[in-house]
Amino acid sequence: MSLSALRPSPLVEQATVRLREQITGGEWAVGTKLPGETALAKSLGVGRSTVREALRALSGAGLVQARQGSGVFVIATKPKEDWSTQLRQAAITDVYEVRMLVEVEAVQLAAQRRTDDDVAALHGALARRREAAHAGNAEFVEADIALHEVMVAAAHNPVLTGLFSEFVPVLQQRLLDLLELLNLRSDNPNHGDEGHAELVNAIVRGDAEAAGRALRDELEQTLALLSSL
Repeated sequence: MSLSALRPSPLVEQATVRLREQITGGEWAVGTKLPGETALAKSLGVGRSTVREALRALSGAGLVQARQGSGVFVIATKPKEDWSTQLRQAAITDVYEVRMLVEVEAVQLAAQRRTDDDVAALHGALARRREAAHAGNAEFVEADIALHEVMVAAAHNPVLTGLFSEFVPVLQQRLLDLLELLNLRSDNPNHGDEGHAELVNAIVRGDAEAAGRALRDELEQTLALLSSL
């Protein structure tokens, strides 16, 4: 197989794209052993180190796998989807089940670890959610999620914070759809205020069990609504 030489820069990205095209286009089927680094480097007109980085990128995309002493083999012809893509395509009920696992643990930790600054942030975020009750659905949902982000941040675990942030774009759109579809704020523009106030108070007073219970009740109610659609 002949691969035309590449332009000078950026070589790694170009090499990665060119090799990916060969794989996804079916020219190298699953199970095929790729040519060695020297052969690939010669075909692409780059150095072996560039080929090595390109193969590493393809491995991260789930397309190839290096086997000790045997070489590099094609293991898939379609790149694996990243986490954000999976979330966007997932059923909202599945997202909520995972959110429940993550966020309930986060608020329980928050109740144990919250600082004076966290307490002030929680009260401020709750107040902003109440102010947003006088605005449209988009502003209300944004304020609601912002409050939950403050709760998760109070756990002081960067992994939990980062994981929850991945949920935010999906949650924001799906919650907005839910409010508009079921018209949940028609009778009560500040929908869910009592439960959120209970949750904030539990975190502030350091009651991890009550915080977890309050959030679980809230999320289970929303999940039930979503499942009924």
